[in-house]
Amino acid sequence: MKQTPNYIKSLLLPSAKTPQARRVWSIDLETVWLPFFTATNAMGDTAIPSDALGAPIRLAYAKDGSVKFSNSGRPISKVAKPIADSVTLVRQNFVANLQDYASQVVEAKQEEYANQVTMAQTASKPILAHDKEELDKAVALQIEEALRQAELEAQTEAQTEAQTEETPEPDKEKELATVS
Repeated sequence: MKQTPNYIKSLLLPSAKTPQARRVWSIDLETVWLPFFTATNAMGDTAIPSDALGAPIRLAYAKDGSVKFSNSGRPISKVAKPIADSVTLVRQNFVANLQDYASQVVEAKQEEYANQVTMAQTASKPILAHDKEELDKAVALQIEEALRQAELEAQTEAQTEAQTEETPEPDKEKELATVS
């Protein structure tokens, strides 16, 4: 038996904290999208302008031409439109391919697909039942807590009203003090 290649072993090792990079569709711009689109340009499959590939992150501007700032005061940046548009196209095609594949399998292997759906539904029943029980318990606890809070507030309000009734009004105190 062959030994596991080092590049596979390295995937299984914990790595140092990776620096945060700009992501487009949750995929790294610098290490994935730029090399990919440069390669598609080289193959003649795309014609993304060189300035977009060279300066993929741009300063965002308002309609009046002024630089946009976030609420925290930082300047806002955006991905160059040709790259953003190309990523959108890739995403739309990816989704279409996934949907097409699923419909082909449904058509070609109806019974197997139906069996997978049945197995998934059967396997999910205990999970859904457990989640329902836990949700019912959590809601019951919230209702109990809300009732307790309402009762406490009602008691506090009743005590405040009782104290108000027992305490003579300031004018009555003056009258009593004057009469004595």
